[in-house]
Amino acid sequence: MISEQSWADAQLLWDYHQMHHEPRPCSVAIGLGSHDLGVADTTVDLYKRGMMPLIVFTGATSPTTRERMPRGEAVHYRERALELGVPSSAVLVEPQARNTGQNISFSKAVLEDAGAKVSSVLLVSKPYEERRAYATACKLWPGVDLVSASTAMTIDDYVAAIGSPQLVVDMLVGALQRLLVYPELGFTVGQEIPDSVEVAYWRLRQAGFTSRLLEVK
Repeated sequence: MISEQSWADAQLLWDYHQMHHEPRPCSVAIGLGSHDLGVADTTVDLYKRGMMPLIVFTGATSPTTRERMPRGEAVHYRERALELGVPSSAVLVEPQARNTGQNISFSKAVLEDAGAKVSSVLLVSKPYEERRAYATACKLWPGVDLVSASTAMTIDDYVAAIGSPQLVVDMLVGALQRLLVYPELGFTVGQEIPDSVEVAYWRLRQAGFTSRLLEVK
């Protein structure tokens, strides 16, 4: 059972992880691979709304996606997009990336190889990964206009989709830790983190939501 305080803290982190950008037309969308096929669905929805003429789906596979997406996250995302009516000519695949930094840098290389002219990028990720995707792209792809997007849903909706409140809160805590430590490691640009969010993060750690934390020296 998650306490009322922990749930309020999780809601604070959930809201912070989202950039609250209004989607706008961009040169390309990059759908970041994960266990969540909803990323592909949201990318397709944005494509059909005229937000971009080209999509890159990026992602290899991982222990959490190998069984569900044996051909790799990007490949399964592409198949989903084609099922939903996106023409194959509008979808590029980057099937090697195994982390967010590689998602960005490898997708950039794929677009360069394709001769695409990119001045703006619509990043599509899981809801709680919006801010880290943005901070990573700012570090690795300076000079492009970046917009973050994800499936519009509440934390309750996401818990219902995942099926485990504990796991969702663990993921929120792990994502916040990365925003704290990755700038020092050179992986992302820094993000302003309100005191209230950082206090909530430490309370959740103390409450035992730690399964997604990195071991940091």
